Amino acid sequence: MIQAFTRSLAQLTDRSILTILLKVILLTILLFLLFGVAAYFGLVWLFAWLDWAGGGFAAATAAAIIAIITGLLLFRIVAIFVLNIFSDDIVDAVERRYYPQRAETAKPPGYAVGMKMGLASTGRALGYNILAAPLYVLLLVTGIGVPIAFFVVNGLLLGRDLQDMVASRHVTDHRNLAAEWSLPKVQRFILGLIAALLLAIPFVNFLAPVLAAAMATHLVHGRRKT
Repeated sequence: MIQAFTRSLAQLTDRSILTILLKVILLTILLFLLFGVAAYFGLVWLFAWLDWAGGGFAAATAAAIIAIITGLLLFRIVAIFVLNIFSDDIVDAVERRYYPQRAETAKPPGYAVGMKMGLASTGRALGYNILAAPLYVLLLVTGIGVPIAFFVVNGLLLGRDLQDMVASRHVTDHRNLAAEWSLPKVQRFILGLIAALLLAIPFVNFLAPVLAAAMATHLVHGRRKT
């Protein structure tokens, strides 16, 4: 795990990885900006319908607040969705440097499969976190229980997502990725937990998706060597 992290961190300086990282960051920011713009026009329409004076300024202020709050709450979901679109490029860059034989036999799934995986990941993240919402509420009285529960739930989800990003290049049945290329449950959870923690740190969270995908590549191929 430590070697996977240090290798992934070192490769962030590669031109190919930097290019992908820039794409992930820009697309993630663009999605939040588009959401903010949509919220603005929606609020302008609502305030006009309610016949509120000064609706334009109020709508702009409210849209900015909504975009910021949404970014804080949903950054992990949006970032992983975007990562799935470019995940093949990241995994390919790591494989070509460290596992060239695997890179030669890989069958890139393409952006369509990446988009499909991203939507599935988004659905799982929203679904399981909504199901866990009552637990989050109950744990509010503990002070620290909510973040612990949140990171456990999302660590489990992210571990699977990251594992499948690597597996999708090397299997023929994309509906049964984990069965053929599965990491040990504990190792997969730790991978997902690290990713979830990195995604919660301001500024580091922009690097986290690419770093986590590179780590997953090392862990999956490292296991299959044994």
